[in-house]
Amino acid sequence: MFSAKQLNPDQVASLQKWASEGASMSDLQRHLKDDFGLTVTYMDTRFAMLDLGIELIEEPKPEPKVEPKPPPIPTGKVTVTMDALTRPGALVSGKATFSDGESAIWMLDQTGRPGLDPETPGYRPTQEDIMEFQKQLRALIEKSGL
Repeated sequence: MFSAKQLNPDQVASLQKWASEGASMSDLQRHLKDDFGLTVTYMDTRFAMLDLGIELIEEPKPEPKVEPKPPPIPTGKVTVTMDALTRPGALVSGKATFSDGESAIWMLDQTGRPGLDPETPGYRPTQEDIMEFQKQLRALIEKSGL
C-alpha cells in the first residue's frame, strides 16, 4: 500500500505544481509512475492527494443553455383521445390537448376518480377547457361502452 510519506519534498512540490496547472487525478497517477517510478492505484493516488492537502482545479462545466419555451398557440378547441392500451391502475386512460396547445394524460381510476397529468409541470387548463374536456370525455366513454 502506498503512503504519501513515501514522497520526498521535491516530489510533493512537483505534484502541487501539476495540480495547480490543472492536472487530473489520472494525470497525477501517471506522473507518479512515469516521473517517479511509483506504481500507485487511482484510489491510493486520491488518498495521497488528500493527505498532502493538494486540491485539484476543476474546470467549470458550461451551463446548459435552456431555451425558453415559446408560449403555446391557442387552437381554439379541446381534443380528447382514449388509449388502446389502458395505463396500469386505470379503468380508462388517454390524452387531452387543450385550446392553448398544452397536453395532458388523463385517467379514471378503479373508483371512477379522474386524474390529469400535464406535460408542463404546474399547468392548469382554463375552466372553459375543463368543461369541454369533461363533455368530450363523457361522450368518448359512452361511445366506448364503458
